[in-house]
This record gives sequence, C-alpha cells and structure tokens, in this order.
Amino acid sequence: MTDALALPKSLLVLGGTSEIGLATARRLIARGARTVWLAGRPSPALDRAAEDLRALGADVRTVGFDALDPAAHEAALGKVFAEGPVDLVLLAFGVLGDQAHDEREPLRAVRVAQTNYTGAVCAGLIAASALQSQGHGSLVVLSATAGERARRADFIYGSSKAGLDTFAQGLGDALYGTGVRVMVVRPAFVRTRMTAGRPREPFATTPQAVATAIELGLRRGSETVWVPGVLRLVTAALRHAPRALLRRLPL
Repeated sequence: MTDALALPKSLLVLGGTSEIGLATARRLIARGARTVWLAGRPSPALDRAAEDLRALGADVRTVGFDALDPAAHEAALGKVFAEGPVDLVLLAFGVLGDQAHDEREPLRAVRVAQTNYTGAVCAGLIAASALQSQGHGSLVVLSATAGERARRADFIYGSSKAGLDTFAQGLGDALYGTGVRVMVVRPAFVRTRMTAGRPREPFATTPQAVATAIELGLRRGSETVWVPGVLRLVTAALRHAPRALLRRLPL
C-alpha cells in the first residue's frame, strides 16, 4: 500500500531499461519502496538494471514485456499482479524514431506509432483494470510536450504522444472515484542515451529531474505534471499560435 504521503511501496516499470523509469525507481526506493518489477525485453541491460536496484535494498524482479506484442501484455502483467498488490504502474516505454527516415519509410513511422500509442493503450488498459480490481493504485504515463502541438521536426513522434496523452486523460476520467488515479507527465526534451547526438532543445531536462517531478506529483495528487514547470505556460502559448507563425519558427 502507499504510505501516508501517497508514495508507493511497490511499483511496476513498463519499460524496464528506461532511464526515466529507473531514475524514478531509484528515487522511490530511497523513499521507502521495497518491491520493484522491471518489465521489458529480456536482455543483459534489463538484468543489470535489476541488479543496480537490488543494491539499493529493494526486492527487484523482472518480467518479459514487449510493447509491440500486445497479445502477450495480459499474461505479463497478470504474472506481476498475481504476486501481490502493485501501488504504482509507470508506463515508461517509447521510441523517438527518426523523423527524416520515418517520413520516407512509412513502416518505420508505423513502428513508432505502434510502440508509443497502440502498445501503450493496450498495456495501460490492462494495468488500469488490475489496479481497479485491487481497489487502489496509480498509473503514471510518460507523455511529452511534443504532443501538445504538431512540429515539423518531430510530428510523427509528437502525434503518437498526442494520442497517448489524450488516452491517458480520458482513462483518468473513466477511473475517477474508483480509488485508482492516472497522472500524465509531460517532460521537455530529456537528455538520455536515446537522445544522444540530437541537438539540444530549449528547456531540456534530465531523467533525475523528471523523477523528482513524478515524486512531487504523487505527493500532491496531481493529474498533470510538466517538466520543467514553466512549460505549462510555454506550450499554452504555442498551442494557440497561428500556424503561419509556427512555420517561421525553428521548431
């Protein structure tokens, strides 16, 4: 069960090698979480992540999970929830893709959409149902500010996150009053291995900063978290900016 400050004692990270997911797990272990499930494709990287968290004093287990194999999601998540209650499910998997290549090769664009949106919809619904059955818990969904307004530079990735964001908000409304809540996290460009070599964007952040914001959001009972917080105002302005203006900006 969660503690008096709404922080989880047990959590499941969907995307078990995600740098944001692991930074969040480390932070929550430091705050008292004791059981951690890392769900991802079996790999040495997943095993190393589990060992690193065990060194912090947590009981860490792994389970096979592939965002692109939704038919297997129910069995994977069912295995986790069969072992006991899960206070927090963190949906942390996703891919950036490569906009220039993906425009020329539609199947690559489809893979981005299937990972970031359809795979997340399937896993999110299954996790929400399991949390509702146990009567409590939180689902934290990693969205992105890129989903707030289409940009020439990343509209394939952005559109997949826009769909995920809308889904997560609607799921939160559907679960209102059930004892299960959904928190949507919208970080800016995050400096990780996945973004290495890409031009740094304004308001760039780190996995550790996102993890800090997630903890604060859980404590506050937030429904939406921006990282950094100033993006709430920046994206509001961009959302209402004329398209003719946006086309002139280096976005």
